[in-house]
Amino acid sequence: MPWRQTRDPYRILISEIMLQQTQVRRVEAKYPKFIAAFPDFPSLARAPLREILNVWQGMGYNRRALALRNIARRVVTEFHGRLPDSEQTLRTFPGIGPATAGALVAFAFDRPSVFLETNIRRVFLHFFFAGRDNVSDKEILPLVEKTLDRENPRLWYYGLMDYGALLKKETENANRRSAHYQRQSPFDGSDRQIRGLILKALLANPRIPVSQLLNSVGKSPKRVERMMEQLAAEGFLVRDGDLLWISTGQGDDRGYAEDA
Repeated sequence: MPWRQTRDPYRILISEIMLQQTQVRRVEAKYPKFIAAFPDFPSLARAPLREILNVWQGMGYNRRALALRNIARRVVTEFHGRLPDSEQTLRTFPGIGPATAGALVAFAFDRPSVFLETNIRRVFLHFFFAGRDNVSDKEILPLVEKTLDRENPRLWYYGLMDYGALLKKETENANRRSAHYQRQSPFDGSDRQIRGLILKALLANPRIPVSQLLNSVGKSPKRVERMMEQLAAEGFLVRDGDLLWISTGQGDDRGYAEDA
């Protein structure tokens, strides 16, 4: 895993955001391409959203790409281009919750932090909560804190994660006994699929009429319209009358398209 071979906070941030809800093998394929296109915070901060989304294609959950661009912009403008090492500060960034903030502190700065991700959770459920269902993270986190290697948290967590991945192959998945366990809903026909189809059409056309986009997506027009409204509210796209385009993220986009 290339992100384990670096201590560059930027590259570790990219990997941690990519690994949210995504299998390692998919991240391993996309990570080097993303780093090659955007090697540091300044290059990502100034990149057009269309360019970032083009490189991101195939990863899914496109909100993460937008979050990364917005994180980069804030790091450049407020933190002189350096990712802050405070877990509390990291949690104020878009797309960074408690687990990702804790992982960044441990992996990028090799400082002790307490967090859970799916493989770590599996280890503690397997050893400390055998036979129990509906176990909450609040019960697990004190055990994570007590067992934490405070002198080498980076290596300790990597070991836990690898062991958790091994347990998944060799035993029944203990994570099913977590109170937070949820099966991922089918992708086909989901809102996620429609959002992805909308963005794919927009990436293929600098400007696209709404009627053409509806034909391209090929789903219920009402659902597509609803997803378009969500994407506009989130900062992905701009609509001006019957025309749509990817947002530039530079204030008022009305009447302007990046590639026009």
